[in-house]
Amino acid sequence: MDGGEVEMAQKESIEAEGEKISRRALLRGVSWLGAGWAIFVGSCVAGTAALVRFFFPNVLFEPPSLFTAGYISEYTEIGAVYTQWKQKYGVWLVREVDRIYALSTACTHLGCTPNWLPTEQKFKCPCHGSGFHKSGINFEGPAPRPLERFRILIADDGQIQVDKSKLFKQEKREWELPESYLLV
Repeated sequence: MDGGEVEMAQKESIEAEGEKISRRALLRGVSWLGAGWAIFVGSCVAGTAALVRFFFPNVLFEPPSLFTAGYISEYTEIGAVYTQWKQKYGVWLVREVDRIYALSTACTHLGCTPNWLPTEQKFKCPCHGSGFHKSGINFEGPAPRPLERFRILIADDGQIQVDKSKLFKQEKREWELPESYLLV
C-alpha cells in the first residue's frame, strides 16, 4: 500500500474499546441491528392489529324477521308460486284455492336454496337434487323432511305479514295450525 491508501484505511477505521473496526463493518452491523428492530416492531404492530381486529368481529346483517308482502289482492293467481321475496327474505308465497302460505327457501338437506321450476311444478335443489312439491313436501333426493313454513297473518293495515321467527314443520303436524296459512 502506498501512503495515501494507508491514510484512507486509517480514516475508515474507528477506534472502539481498543479495537479497530472499519466503517463498513460498523455499518453492516448497524444494518442488521436495524433490520432486527424493524422486524420486531413490525411483528408487534401486526400482533396488536390482530388483537384489535379480534374485538371487532364480522357482523352478519340479516333482513328483519317480520316483513310485509303486500295485499291479498296482489296474489290472485291460484296455484302460483310468488318468488319476488326469495332473494331478499328467503320466502316463497304460494297461493292455493283457499289459502296462502309462506315457504322457507332453505332446503332441509343442507340449506341450499332450491329453484322453482314452473313447467315441472316443483322446487328443485341444485346442490344435491332434492325435489319438493308446491306444498313443500319432499318427494325426491336426500332431503329428510319437507320445507318449513313461516307464520303468516294480516296486519292492521290489511297487508300480508310474514314472520320468519316462527316456523311450522309438517312432520309435527304444525301445518294445520291457523298461523301457518292465511285463509283467502
